[in-house]
Amino acid sequence: MKIAVTGKGGVGKTTLSAILSHLFAGEGKRVIAVDADPDANLAQALGIKLSDIGKMRPIADMPELIEERMGAKPGTMGGIFKLNPRVDDLPEEIGYRLDGITLLVTGKSKAAASGCYCPENVLLRRLLKHLVVERDEVVIVDMEAGIEHLTRGTAEAVDAFIVVVEPGQRSIQTANTVKEMAQGLGVRHVFVVANKVRNDGDISFLKEHIKGMELLGAIRFDQSVMDADVRGDSPFHAAEEIVREISGIKRKLEGLIKEP
Repeated sequence: MKIAVTGKGGVGKTTLSAILSHLFAGEGKRVIAVDADPDANLAQALGIKLSDIGKMRPIADMPELIEERMGAKPGTMGGIFKLNPRVDDLPEEIGYRLDGITLLVTGKSKAAASGCYCPENVLLRRLLKHLVVERDEVVIVDMEAGIEHLTRGTAEAVDAFIVVVEPGQRSIQTANTVKEMAQGLGVRHVFVVANKVRNDGDISFLKEHIKGMELLGAIRFDQSVMDADVRGDSPFHAAEEIVREISGIKRKLEGLIKEP
């Protein structure tokens, strides 16, 4: 199962990504969790110690690694560098392992816009394609509010593209935009998960406004998630009701996307 999770900032996509990672790992499956959001928070949501988080460096901020794999220094454009660098060893070499989950923090190229043809951007895209297309682990990618990290070949191999929304027009607008972009790249299945839902009226509102996307389920607003964030704890260990709801979302997703 290869899952990409996106949505506008603050909607709870990182919480969903972290709990899904723990649920799959709890079944004995090997999981690679990828934090592809420049505002990286997945490590904390997974429950990694703050002292260890402080030692982590996004791949985009590893100039020595980028130059070694690409044959060119980060930030250089228009020069000659490898288009198919070796990346298959990176999960084992630089990934952080926790309870059956390997975390990779990719970061984002600061050199230019998302489409820049620079060594670090090519390396990140090659790594993501390798994880989604060539690996046999469960891969869950926590993305920013868009699909800039994806190329057509990667997008076509994603089993489920989940857009996390909350009740509100801006969140709905982001979801519809992402859906169009994803379908343009060949993503087969675009789903919606509603988060921070307060009542049945919120669910009715979302069902009315999401177009062409199936609602996988709803996650109720839960203060325990915010309390866990304040403490630096994982919601997987602190928000039992939220875990139960996301378990139901996972079961529905697995029923819709049959694994080969």
